[in-house]
Amino acid sequence: MATTTFKPQTLVGKSIRRREDPRLITGTAVYVDDLKMPGMHHACVVRSPHGAAKIRSIDAKAALERPGVTAVFTGLDVKHLGPVPCAASLPGLRVPHHHLLAQDRVYYVGHPVAVVVATDRYLAADAAELVEVDYEPLPAVADPEKALAAGAPAVHPQWPDNISFTFHQEGGDTEAAFRDAEVVVKQRITSQRLIPTSLETRGVVAEWRPGERSLTLYSSTQIPHLMRTLVAGILGMPENHLRVITPEVGGGFGCKLNVYAEEALMAFVAMRINHPVKWIESRRENFQATTHGRGHVDYFELAAKRDGTMLGLKLKLIQDLGAYLQLLTPAIPTLSVLMMPGLYRFANISADIVGVFTNCVPTDAYRGAGRPEATHGIERMVDILAAELKMDPAEIRLKNFVPSNAFPYATATGLSYDSGNYAAPLKQALDAVEYPKAREEQKQARAAGKLMGIGISTYGEICAIGPSPATPAGGWESATVKIEPTGKVTVMTGASPHGQGEETTFAQIAADELGVDIDDVLVVHGDTAVVQYGIGTFGSRGTAIGGTALYYALQDLKAKVKKFGAMLLGTEKATLSGGACTDESSGKSVSFAEIAGAAYRAHKLPPDTEPGLVATRFWEPPNFTFPFGAHIVVSEVDRDTGAIQIRRYIAVDDCGKIINPLIVAGQVHGGVAQGLGQALWEQAVYDDNGQLLSGELTDYAIPRAHLMPWIESSHTETPSPVNPLGVKGVGEAGTIGCSPAVVNSVVDALAPFGVRHIDMPLTPEKIWNAIRQGGRA
Repeated sequence: MATTTFKPQTLVGKSIRRREDPRLITGTAVYVDDLKMPGMHHACVVRSPHGAAKIRSIDAKAALERPGVTAVFTGLDVKHLGPVPCAASLPGLRVPHHHLLAQDRVYYVGHPVAVVVATDRYLAADAAELVEVDYEPLPAVADPEKALAAGAPAVHPQWPDNISFTFHQEGGDTEAAFRDAEVVVKQRITSQRLIPTSLETRGVVAEWRPGERSLTLYSSTQIPHLMRTLVAGILGMPENHLRVITPEVGGGFGCKLNVYAEEALMAFVAMRINHPVKWIESRRENFQATTHGRGHVDYFELAAKRDGTMLGLKLKLIQDLGAYLQLLTPAIPTLSVLMMPGLYRFANISADIVGVFTNCVPTDAYRGAGRPEATHGIERMVDILAAELKMDPAEIRLKNFVPSNAFPYATATGLSYDSGNYAAPLKQALDAVEYPKAREEQKQARAAGKLMGIGISTYGEICAIGPSPATPAGGWESATVKIEPTGKVTVMTGASPHGQGEETTFAQIAADELGVDIDDVLVVHGDTAVVQYGIGTFGSRGTAIGGTALYYALQDLKAKVKKFGAMLLGTEKATLSGGACTDESSGKSVSFAEIAGAAYRAHKLPPDTEPGLVATRFWEPPNFTFPFGAHIVVSEVDRDTGAIQIRRYIAVDDCGKIINPLIVAGQVHGGVAQGLGQALWEQAVYDDNGQLLSGELTDYAIPRAHLMPWIESSHTETPSPVNPLGVKGVGEAGTIGCSPAVVNSVVDALAPFGVRHIDMPLTPEKIWNAIRQGGRA
């Protein structure tokens, strides 16, 4: 024992460099494709070249005769296995049976038809070219509105039309609001299909140990525990014989919040050939067969008074589902409906969703997942209303915001916004851009023949997904904290971070709570045989829910540490600070290492206390959290070429209590990059036959570093009352706030030509035509 004075540290709130980064930037991180095992085989998937076709026959004889080829499996081999799961549920939902490999039909370009297994990746790819599939091409439909038309080709012929589901939600009295309206504005607004384009494509390694009858699956996934449960269900094997390990994940963005055919397929192959098998998706496969995002056609109507008071909102949402329903496909557009009021006091709302099958790869979650579509729609409509009323777009927003004294605020879509001061980030952004000065500069620029625009976007999002009754697979999260016998600390989180920075932020939380050095804290995740069951990382939930589970586990552990500390100090009560327990009356203390050693040796125990220092918590959130913010874009359009220059990008975000400002800034910047991609460049393009025309990076434009503007990022901080950390979530904020700010800015620049609206992406050709056609564009 020593007599020492300890000063409590505060790491939460500080910009600490990510502890994950050294292994990433030095190339020592391990991804799925880095895995090598004795006897490993490689798989190549044969995919449909047609948007829709019958399969007459499959001849694999030539492939099987190739040296090094071990096996070829087709739909008949896996017909007995369970379907690829869809966890979402809606009334009347039509869910087509989604086999691991196509049976007698293919439904989209990229649909898996067969898998070739060989001792070498390139041998497998060469042999796959020799698999002869006799197709009978069928009419296809790739546009959701055309798929709704009478006489459209049937994507799934067992149903009379291409509608998977309809969904209606309303609140208040929308018909009365529109009757009383002095002005109504209407607009068709699209959120085009996007391809997530993670730096690392999907990959799977499956290892079967027949003696133990155990299967280990390595997958680049956001949901390792859910994958274990669902893949075990597909295979019909006991879940406790399946282990899922998630190595480093090179980007997920929602497209890896899924269970795909290939995970279960590789498990099946490994069990059949008794060798480990690896499958790594090519970039072309990634574009053809990994879920896409967005795919909305939205018809908005907004009712208001002449003074700018917004009364009611109507939405008809047509969702392009693709050919099948992946894990959350039908649920994503419902998030758009929940958040369609944005930050505004809409008492009257009506929404109708039509989920439509097309001969395209399925859509599902992509960064923001329903919330970017909602924000883009309402923020465009507010600008259209402002233009109709000749009001300033900032003024009309401030007039209609939910006031800061109205929280918790019940929305017309049934949500309860937790906390907010919506005017604060907008006013901060307006100050940063020097708004009156910018508007004066715009007048002068127009007089000089220049096309300058100022675009405002304010957003709210539903995060910390979420309370279990509102989610298909549970909305809680788990954490275990262990103080090892030497006093070091291990945190095991059921969330599975993959770039969000929780290896750093969770270490900050644990180090602060226990008073230890951050370098003494190790954060472990992504191995279902090591970490207790968890839900995963998506929907900006990792810290808001997983961090809260960690916080409560730390409180339990601190109480136990204090018991052991008091026992060793011979006092009734000890305080925990600076990595030691102290008897304040005597000033004597015992270190963490001494306490941990005593807890594990257990020569003497405090009353009613077990040996060891381990605590586990599963935390169920009582509500979602609702971050918000304001983004402003100043743009200039070249009238001769249609090229757009982003002169300034200002982002003011409120994600509640900030654990690490450096990580928050990184999340915002990455989100803005993807939002700019949708606004300016990206679009998944299918032709009328279901052929993906943007099937390579040569044809699908994503943001490059030299195209990114400087992002002037700052924050307001409104803690959430939903959790003791006060955090809300920030991983999707940049994406949600970005696209409407960009489009509003460019439309503002083109206002002298009578341009009212332009759909994304804002390509130079589209802008050039809008300048020449004006209001007819």
